[in-house]
Amino acid sequence: QVQVVESGGGLVQNGGSLTLSCVVSGGDTTLNNGGWYRQVPGNQRDSVALITSIGTTSYADSVKGRFTISRDNAKNSVYLRMDNLKPEDTAVYYCNARGFTPRGPFNTWGQGTQVTVSS
Repeated sequence: QVQVVESGGGLVQNGGSLTLSCVVSGGDTTLNNGGWYRQVPGNQRDSVALITSIGTTSYADSVKGRFTISRDNAKNSVYLRMDNLKPEDTAVYYCNARGFTPRGPFNTWGQGTQVTVSS
């Protein structure tokens, strides 16, 4: 069974930085596309940053120039470097991983990690 585990969230001051990590495990998994999403209670889950199997990236307008998504294929991991954080970035951040195992395709979410930016 494919598992996605996020880490790296926490409390940071306005203007600070954090790096989130997402590790995909569960046997012979091939990670294709990875993405970071965030959700504030009462709101929908929004896309923050996406990265394809060949490293093409895309970002929400609100985080362009401040956040950087990257991946390490050898570690089946996706990262989100967040700089110049603002209070409005406060949310639960979720990793989504899509790919294949010998048993077929997967599209799996992690449990989320809380990011809180104090003003």
